[in-house]
Amino acid sequence: MPAPQPRRAAARLAPTVVVAAALAALSACATTSPVKSSDSADGGSGKVIQVVAAENFWGSIAAQLGGDHVKVTSIITNPDTDPHSYEPTAADGRTVAGAQYAIVNGIGYDSWADKLIGANPSKARTALKVGDLVGVKEGGNPHQWYAPASVTQVIDRITADYQKIDPADAAYFDSRRTAFESTALAPYHQLISDIRAKYAGTPIGASESIVTPLAEGLGLTMLTPESFLDAMSEGTDPTAADKAAIDRQISTKQIKIYVYNTQNATPDVTAQVNAAKAQGIPVAAVTETLSPAGSTFQDWQTGELRGIADALSQAVAK
Repeated sequence: MPAPQPRRAAARLAPTVVVAAALAALSACATTSPVKSSDSADGGSGKVIQVVAAENFWGSIAAQLGGDHVKVTSIITNPDTDPHSYEPTAADGRTVAGAQYAIVNGIGYDSWADKLIGANPSKARTALKVGDLVGVKEGGNPHQWYAPASVTQVIDRITADYQKIDPADAAYFDSRRTAFESTALAPYHQLISDIRAKYAGTPIGASESIVTPLAEGLGLTMLTPESFLDAMSEGTDPTAADKAAIDRQISTKQIKIYVYNTQNATPDVTAQVNAAKAQGIPVAAVTETLSPAGSTFQDWQTGELRGIADALSQAVAK
């Protein structure tokens, strides 16, 4: 069998040396980048909450919910970076040290972030671990930013946490959440609703477990063996039996579309994508983090949802 691909192969390795250097810098002040906002301060406390997010998909949401009253720094911002095996820097340590609010994904996805936060406990810092919030334990699917219900829970919790940290601006944070959900996320919610209404139950194939929460949120039926999806996400070799099962699903057109993560296109995945295209099975793409890096959560997700909707439309038309 082929060796594991380098992007995922390091997922379970502890980057001891680099983490140690980052932890040593935790006593220093944080450096953050300002969040652009078209909203001016509303005459409230004038307080600006220093926020650190382990990944930019949660950071995008946090920035939009906080507006002028937060300054958000996301650690993972490069689409080519694998959050599973990221090695934090001394600058990351300084950022975490100065943060009043920290958002990590959890579920074994970003254990390096837990180490950074745990190394400098502070009674003044509030921490949100998404896995704990949504009730998914380590070993479960960590890709909860692809689960619409989990996204809603995170939005509510971030807003509530901002209001606890800065109660004088509670009304401001309420208005930000309302605008975010009713306006910014309106196309996102509409696409999810439309896909569920038109294509619920449609069998699909996928390259890895990142697609599973989204498929569940859209009401689609995942036919790809879970063991294959997990292996690809974890950077381990899929079994020959799983690959044979997927080959049959593609050759017999049991799946109507194939969805793959372009940031983890291993030789096995590439072969499946090519096989699906050869059989006339529409292919849609997703990415693990914001792409392009400067995109908002909603623009990134709606773009991918439109791609999936287009693929489903093509499949039904055949």
